[in-house]
Amino acid sequence: MKFNRENLTGDITGGITAGVVALPLALALGVASGLGPMAGIYGAIAVGFFAALFGGTASQISGPTGPMVVVLAGLFASLSGDVALIFTTVMLAGVFQIVFGFLGVGQYIRLVPYPVISGFMTGIGAIIIILQLGPLLGHDSPGNPLGAMAKLPTAIMDINFANLALGLGTLALVYFWPARAGKYLPGPLAALIVGTILAYLVLDVPVLGEIPSGLPSIHWPVFEQSKAMLVIEAAFILAVLGAIDSLLTSLVADNMTRQRHDSNRELIGQGIGNTVAGLIGGIAGAGATMRTVVNIRSGGKTRLSGMIHSLVLLAVVLGLGSLASTIPLAVLAGILVKVGLDIIDWSYLKRANNGPRWDLALMLLVLSLTVFVDLITAVAAGVVLAALAFVKQVGQLQIASLKNTPEHLDSEVEKACLSSCGDRVALFEFSGPLSFGAAADLGHHVREHSELGSRVLILDFSRVPFLDVSAVLAVETIATDAASSGKLLYLVGMNEEVRGVLEGMNSGLPGDGVFASRLQALQSAAARVNSTSANVDAIPSLSAT
Repeated sequence: MKFNRENLTGDITGGITAGVVALPLALALGVASGLGPMAGIYGAIAVGFFAALFGGTASQISGPTGPMVVVLAGLFASLSGDVALIFTTVMLAGVFQIVFGFLGVGQYIRLVPYPVISGFMTGIGAIIIILQLGPLLGHDSPGNPLGAMAKLPTAIMDINFANLALGLGTLALVYFWPARAGKYLPGPLAALIVGTILAYLVLDVPVLGEIPSGLPSIHWPVFEQSKAMLVIEAAFILAVLGAIDSLLTSLVADNMTRQRHDSNRELIGQGIGNTVAGLIGGIAGAGATMRTVVNIRSGGKTRLSGMIHSLVLLAVVLGLGSLASTIPLAVLAGILVKVGLDIIDWSYLKRANNGPRWDLALMLLVLSLTVFVDLITAVAAGVVLAALAFVKQVGQLQIASLKNTPEHLDSEVEKACLSSCGDRVALFEFSGPLSFGAAADLGHHVREHSELGSRVLILDFSRVPFLDVSAVLAVETIATDAASSGKLLYLVGMNEEVRGVLEGMNSGLPGDGVFASRLQALQSAAARVNSTSANVDAIPSLSAT
């Protein structure tokens, strides 16, 4: 997208608007991470600026997001608040993302099945809400959902009702803020201002307290051998979640702008942004869907809008400390509950009961693992199970379409040739890639559907683009069974790849004949079974290539 006067005006408007929307979210997410509000702001500045400058999605706004904060909050608890190691983790996550980009991982991340994405996004939304229940009631919250739920009964017995009313009021204001007014004053910012003023004048509730302002200090990476694996694991989780979150937002931006993003470049940009964020004491971030939508709707079209969004936050930071110190924790909790509700995939949940039961079960499994175990286990288990289910479905379709009938024949000559053989020739046509999903039942199916009197088996590979080792071994089993029962086995229509794999795995092609076309195989089979020779097995094997 070229820079021109029209784009420049839209980029300035979109960037400023996105910056205003990002301010309360960055503060709230910084607090939720355990690292404080300024860490959220610094993360929004660094990730927002450098992901826009080096990324592959022109109109995307990046910054702290719910999924990243959930991981950071858990890490904060695991490391007992060791900020040096946490910021090292953020930097390492950025390095991982840069490596992902150079390795071309972006195109594979987009292959994660939708039920898996829906499950872990809904789980993340649930975690954010669970973690904010304590602050809403006027109490601290542990950094993990199980700890927060365990502490909930105690918090309910000692509710700060003023705090709860303020938090619920903030949530209601954000939720029902008029869309027309949102063009001039975003709902989260309006709630932040109203709630802070109300608490300052009337209510006695917990507030952020004194926070630093001005430019950040540098946090160099540190190494501690006893915590190395924990840091590496958390960094990898942050990198993967940030990549998925960013690329999903990129797809949303593509749909709105009718452009096409560069996945791998986007990962590199996000990685640079997160590396810088950790270096200056900011939390990790990713492409933020809501802020990106706001930017595009406000006229932002190029990467300049994302950079302006960061500069707006930087300008605010230089004089923010004294003002932000009076922000009530309940207000930030209310804003975060709205963030959690927005992350939950309500659209799929409303329709899930009408879709495939397996997809719903997979989504619920990933959701449960996300909340009660951890995110990387949830995503990994979901992807593996989804892949196995898909392979099984494809294998079943391949077996179901593998029939010993003349319905697959293309010409009257082929039909006449097979008809003249009676039940002495069994023809099997494979369709699509042959993989381990079909291999387990392949030999059984051919054996069960071959007529008892058949003397020649024909395996047609004309519609098979490739096959894996499991399928090769299944073909080898068919050849062994045919030889032991005195039947001939013909192979038909193999392309170079299929032929090469079969030859390589078997030190030569299995069976008794190889033919370029099905008609040649049928003619040879007809000649064999209709031969007047008393000893058919004495006739030398034929081969046509």
